[in-house]
Amino acid sequence: MTPRYPEITVELVGQDGNAFNLLGLMQRALKQHDIPKDQIDAFMQEAMSGDYNNLLQTCMQWVDVR
Repeated sequence: MTPRYPEITVELVGQDGNAFNLLGLMQRALKQHDIPKDQIDAFMQEAMSGDYNNLLQTCMQWVDVR
C-alpha cells in the first residue's frame, strides 16, 4: 500500500506513543510539507474517528511511517 503522501516521512518509532503526541507529529509534518489545511483537517478527522489502531493505520495511509 502506497501512502497518500509517500514523500513525507514521519518517525513514530521511539516517540511518545500518546495519541495526542502522534497527532501533533503528523500535523506538523503535513504543515511543513505545505499540505492544504482542508487535507490536514481530513486527516485529523479520519485519525480521530476510531481507536488507537485506527490512528496508527490512518498515519500509515497518509505518510511513510518509520
